[in-house]
Amino acid sequence: MVVSGFSGAGKGTLMKLLLEKYGNYSLSISATTRNPRQGERDGIEYFFKTPEEFRKMIQEDAFIEYARYVDNYYGTPKDYVDRQLEAGKDVILEIEMQGALKVKEKMPETLLIFVTPPTAEELRRRLTSRGTESEEIVAARMAQAKEESRFMDCYDYILINERDREKECMEKLHRLIESAHQETARNLDFINDIKKQLNDI
Repeated sequence: MVVSGFSGAGKGTLMKLLLEKYGNYSLSISATTRNPRQGERDGIEYFFKTPEEFRKMIQEDAFIEYARYVDNYYGTPKDYVDRQLEAGKDVILEIEMQGALKVKEKMPETLLIFVTPPTAEELRRRLTSRGTESEEIVAARMAQAKEESRFMDCYDYILINERDREKECMEKLHRLIESAHQETARNLDFINDIKKQLNDI
């Protein structure tokens, strides 16, 4: 599954709530060249890389996807995702739109979910209330959101994350994923059944 959304949409909070309540999920950790924010730890929130280290990983084909976003690189390391899948986890990629569409192109069965605040004004309020970005960065992120909005219809589901209702939004996200699981299982059962029927003719 891929979860994307505008910067400031509250994806991180939703992922934290989801992982705290349900034990079957694993959140893929992205590599990035941006500087850590206060309290962020390497290997927990992100794998923090220098531009040189990131370029070396690109050359080694070590990413499922990667993209440049507001002057920094972000990418999903293959090795980490493979280890989580082997452990029997449902892996969620929390990545931006460029990367999400690349994953969907490679793996059409991927479920794409886009998280957004209810309004553009609420998005701006969340970005400025962080207190971690300059006015220039906030303006760049709003401009990026405008560009990203052109591709929202490429997603399977749009999830509106309203202020102070994060737990409700998290439960809706969980139900969407569970529903997709059940649909996939039903499809596989049908495919196997019809194959057996055809072989018996």
